Order: sequence, then C-alpha cells, then structure tokens
Amino acid sequence: MGPRGVWVGFQRTLEGYAFRSLSCCSSVTESVQSSNALNNLFPFASKIAYDARCRLLNQRPQVIWFTGLSCSGKSTLATQLEFQLHRHQFKTYLLDGDNVRTGLNKDLDFSDHARKENIRRIGEVSNLFMDAGLIVLAAFISPFEEDRNQVRGTVGANNFIEVFVDCPLEVCEARDVKGLYKRARAGDVKHFTGISSPYERPLRPDVTVRTHEQTVDECVRVLMDAIVPRVRLGETPSPPHFAGHTPAPLPSERGE
Repeated sequence: MGPRGVWVGFQRTLEGYAFRSLSCCSSVTESVQSSNALNNLFPFASKIAYDARCRLLNQRPQVIWFTGLSCSGKSTLATQLEFQLHRHQFKTYLLDGDNVRTGLNKDLDFSDHARKENIRRIGEVSNLFMDAGLIVLAAFISPFEEDRNQVRGTVGANNFIEVFVDCPLEVCEARDVKGLYKRARAGDVKHFTGISSPYERPLRPDVTVRTHEQTVDECVRVLMDAIVPRVRLGETPSPPHFAGHTPAPLPSERGE
C-alpha cells in the first residue's frame, strides 16, 4: 500500500473514531438533558389529603394484580371479583390487558421490551387510581417477575396484592377461547407467553387460585376472604408513592 493508501485508511479510521465519539457524546448529552428535565419537575400537591379520600370512600385503596397465562382465567376472575366488591359497596376500577392495549398502550408491540413498558405504564396508572381512593383490579399476563416487582414498588408493597391465577399450559391451550395458542403454534403470533416467550411464576404471591381445580365461584370466595380484610378501612392507609407526596395528618392526629 502506498502513502496515499495509508493516509486514506488512516483518515477513515479517524472518521470512524469521530463518528463513534460523537455517537457516545450524543448519548451522554441525551442522558444529561433527560436528567436536567427531571430536575425541572415539581410534583403538585393537592389540598385533598390521601387519607381524606379514603375516609370519604370508606375503604383502603389497593392494587389487586392478577397474573397468569393467557386463558388461565384472569379477566373472568377480576370481573367477578369486582362485581362482588361493588355489591359490598366498595369503589373499584378494572384494568384489563386487551382494553388497555386498544387505547393507552396501542403503540406497543409484544416484544419483551414493549411488554415491560406496558406493565410499567399500567403500574403508574394504577398508582393514580389508587391515589384517587379506588381499589384497582389489574388483569395482565405480566410474565416477568421483575416487572411485577416494579409495580409493587410503584404503588407500595403494603398496597399491592398479587393474585397468581395458576393453570397449567395444556389446560389454557385446550381452552384457547381467542384462538391465539393455535396461531402461536403455527408461528403466526410472535412472542406468545408459554409458547415462544417465557412466563415466570410468582415466587411469593399473596393469593393463589387454581382455575383447573376450582370453579369460578370457589375462586372468588377465596379472593373475597383474602382481600376484603385488606380493603376495609381500619388502620391508617399507606399512601401511594409520589415524589413530594406528604399526606395531611388525620383529624385525630390534629387533636380534632
């Protein structure tokens, strides 16, 4: 190689190094800008204290998180449980995977990264509903333990009730009410939990129901027995996690 060839090669090496350096700087700059943007946020504090909402609604807000394979019975149980809680005068709201994906999360696919973002957003929405004083029922496959723990951290461990809807894959696949297992087996549905994407069973769920062994009514009775004591207003409710969230003292604590 002559001098010109050596120079051209050296120049290209410098250009490549410069490009990588600029890319690195750009990434660092974006990170710094994002950090600076967060530093410019000042969470707003409502004049209505969290415990005042709880007293008004006469309940302790909780997030009841149903996790399990597709067709395990999550949505069915969440719907029936909400109906029973409503009959007992509890104020609730149900968040379901398919419903949320047609609106708030319609921009997300089913890759592992998108699934994580899907659950992260639902955790934040659940936190807002809980701050309003509602009991939130969330029915999502939520296959990854890390993501479920993230939601637990978002709403507060004392406010999170994990319900494992335990049903064997072969039973769920035999039900296949949406025809998705058949399509997944044919390769038409990618990243399908249980077939081409893993499901991590909860390590220590608060409640476990086995829909292949118990009827819907039996499962709901188990859920009501476990959940009603936790949503009845008794001790001071644990507020959701918000930066700068400082609950006002209860009337008894103010000497009123």
